[in-house]
Amino acid sequence: MRLLVFDPFHGAAGDMITAALLHLGADRKTVISAMASVVEEPEVTMVDRSGIRAFFLRTHAGPAKRTFDEVAARVKSAHAPDKAISLAIRVFERIDRAEREIHGGATHFHEVGADDAIADVIGACTAYVSLAPEGCVVLPVALGGGRISGAHGTYPVPAPATLAILRESGLPVSLGSAESGELCTPTGAALLSEFSTIPDLKGLRFFVRAIGYGAGSRDPPGIPNVLRAMVVESTESADQGGIDLLETNVDDVSAEIIAHATALLMDEGAYDVSVYPCTMKKGRPGHLVRVIAPAGCGERLASVMAMELGTLGIRCIPVVHRFTAERVVREVPVTILGKERTVRVKYGMLAGEIFSLKAEYEDTAAISRETGLPVRTVARIIESRAWELAGNPDR
Repeated sequence: MRLLVFDPFHGAAGDMITAALLHLGADRKTVISAMASVVEEPEVTMVDRSGIRAFFLRTHAGPAKRTFDEVAARVKSAHAPDKAISLAIRVFERIDRAEREIHGGATHFHEVGADDAIADVIGACTAYVSLAPEGCVVLPVALGGGRISGAHGTYPVPAPATLAILRESGLPVSLGSAESGELCTPTGAALLSEFSTIPDLKGLRFFVRAIGYGAGSRDPPGIPNVLRAMVVESTESADQGGIDLLETNVDDVSAEIIAHATALLMDEGAYDVSVYPCTMKKGRPGHLVRVIAPAGCGERLASVMAMELGTLGIRCIPVVHRFTAERVVREVPVTILGKERTVRVKYGMLAGEIFSLKAEYEDTAAISRETGLPVRTVARIIESRAWELAGNPDR
């Protein structure tokens, strides 16, 4: 399993996250192009922060005040991969939910509505998609201390939106001294919350494959103002076989709302969501909604279920053990209609022996769109080639 690990020991902001991922090896050309479609081309330079060399990202944009819909329209117009744009929209949805919770009703984004903040989010999401990790872990987030001044006045650190975003996500945090100032911004909190899929690395043995540092604009003495990111690899399951099982019964929710909630729960990190028709009290037809969540994420996903489905009661069964076979994703070379391609294939293994494999849907769908072949035909060609390379052509 290939994981991305963020270590925000001195906080996080959108530009720091993007810079750290670029330093880690994200596709620089694609990331800069995506950001440049929102602002003029950003600058990436190498700087020193208390003896640590780090990438520093600088954009060129003035302040702006926008609604969520205006920000979303700007994001959708960016020249970025579809996955990155969808990811960026979900990041701003997190910020929007936090702002609505704090201020009530429709709100305007101030600092996070400016072009540089939009470019940072698009850049970070494009970089994340470029690295394509199988999971993401966020270590405790340093929030800082003291007070900050914003569009609505002077507030204690962390900013109200930052606090609301981190409460929803359940990420671990730590406070600092008044002298440290604001270390984690709302944009940084929303990006880390959206990227996070695995609670922690507890009990997991892994190998560090790459390290990247993203610098903040300040350079205080004595502590490096950087965000550290790592790519690590492990042959173990990151959840160690533990899951949280969530269930609720609903009888007054439309099919459209259930479909939306299912998609949102998957986006928020659920392993699986299933819906079953059932008969409830007084003979009412309804649905049982069952969510399989990573261990430790049950409370966060239960709040999503309550918000989206309107249910008042959710059964939470923590840390249910599940058997998980070893799985690994490999790139397989294959020729389709005379053109050589490299496609991702997921292998399932027991005691080192491959017992199943499946071509990644996104790759097969992209080839299907390009060639006009049915998706199942593309998948059959890829999987047949993968079995040949695995030494079992008869499968």
